[in-house]
Amino acid sequence: MASNSTPPVLGEIVRLVRGTTYKSALLGQPGPVLLGLASIQRNGGFRTDSLKTYGGESKPNILLQPGDLFVSLKDVTQSADLLGAIARVPESVTAGRLTQDTVKLEFGDSDYPRDLVYWALRTPAFRSYCRKHATGTTNLGLARDDFLAFRLPQPDRYVLDLVELLEALERRIDLLRQTNATLEAIAQALFKSWFVDFDPVRAKAEGREPEGIDTATAALFPSEFEESEIGLIPNGWRWSTLGHVTAKRGGVIQTGPFGSQLHASDYQPVGVPVVMPQDLAGRRVSEDRIARVSENEADRLSRHRLKSGDIVFSRRGDVGRHAIVSGREVGWLCGTGCLLVRPAADESISTFISAALARPESLEWLVRHAVGATMPNLNTKILSALPLVWPRDEVVRAYEHLASPLDQRVSANLAQAQSLAQLRDALLPRLISGILRLESTEN
Repeated sequence: MASNSTPPVLGEIVRLVRGTTYKSALLGQPGPVLLGLASIQRNGGFRTDSLKTYGGESKPNILLQPGDLFVSLKDVTQSADLLGAIARVPESVTAGRLTQDTVKLEFGDSDYPRDLVYWALRTPAFRSYCRKHATGTTNLGLARDDFLAFRLPQPDRYVLDLVELLEALERRIDLLRQTNATLEAIAQALFKSWFVDFDPVRAKAEGREPEGIDTATAALFPSEFEESEIGLIPNGWRWSTLGHVTAKRGGVIQTGPFGSQLHASDYQPVGVPVVMPQDLAGRRVSEDRIARVSENEADRLSRHRLKSGDIVFSRRGDVGRHAIVSGREVGWLCGTGCLLVRPAADESISTFISAALARPESLEWLVRHAVGATMPNLNTKILSALPLVWPRDEVVRAYEHLASPLDQRVSANLAQAQSLAQLRDALLPRLISGILRLESTEN
């Protein structure tokens, strides 16, 4: 496309293929990944933490492959963060299926770069365009004609160079996320082997050397089991609760500020970050939409300030969600709707506790004991009563020695990914504003 030609509107480049409804009873069965609203990040990008497969009928025209682009033309909230938001199917999703809430961008014969379409629809200019053309009062919608009327940027050399840089940043961010997924899987596998399947104990009971651990670590495990109220557990281990383990080590379980302690009017654009339930994902704190309060408010609520090793727990809704606090979040506040679990005052057991809380059995117990007919709620009493199998202290220390560095590496990778994402977001406005072109010309 010539650089002096008029840049096209979306409708000249793509046509839309709308998805269809699905049967909820078939969720989780083998099949393509559902690409609905939950698979798109706020303001664009693919979201991996809520993916579900679908085992029902999927016509070929609504199936997507890696690299395909899809968009939401609706938002079930008033924020419009998902209205017109675009995502690209990653390599890790070999097959995806549209839902009734999403549309696929099907490209014609135009030579307009597909990557430029993707990034143009990630820009603040496009996000503003979507909000301006939103319809509806409860659920927001974006008409097809309005979506397709958005004018794309001119694909000149400067814009294409910027797209190349944005792609490089995206690849690096994705690599960091993949690395973290691998590290998380290693830590979970280690916890399951030691504290759920009791592999080292079973090996010793059968006269075998435990696999994957050195002789000194293997010596920490007993060679026989004993009966307990939940069945066989390793000899010398005990059946306990989260509250007992926490209190015995000088820790606490408390609620975050709520009621008259913190109001919506207290939040502001800059200040001390406040961790809310919506910020908890994958045992980590997400900064996508972190709330903040002034230093004065933070000082008033100083008992809720976070320390390294704390665990922030959602006390309502998705009650199994929690995050372990790293050095990056030290000094932030445990916010409204959260419970603060401070496992120990003088020794590190946070990685073990966090891994135990993430087990399916723990999540099921919390959901079953939560109170509330319409929305599950936890309180300090319920969370304190969560049952745990507690090993000998030296075994916990051995696990922390292996798993805690993995957690620290995950946190460091998240911080780096966040920095790269901030750089990406700072560059995005230049894709349409022309600032990059102007600067390049002046140089």
